[in-house]
Amino acid sequence: MTDKIVLSKEQQDRAISEIQTYFQCEREEDIGNLGGMLMLDFITTKLGRFYYNQAIEDVQKHLHEKVEDLYGMML
Repeated sequence: MTDKIVLSKEQQDRAISEIQTYFQCEREEDIGNLGGMLMLDFITTKLGRFYYNQAIEDVQKHLHEKVEDLYGMML
């Protein structure tokens, strides 16, 4: 995995909008597109790997449970 998660343009725009909304609603601060992009870059570069790794662990657990279910179906 690379250090940074790559998002599509649409995903980036949505994420930046969510960041801007968060800052407005929770902190009563207006941040522009540049501020939103910089925050998104920080999140994807520094924090994204934690969420990615957790997602991988969740999928592995789910698949393991499904394989165990298959073993239970053996005649």
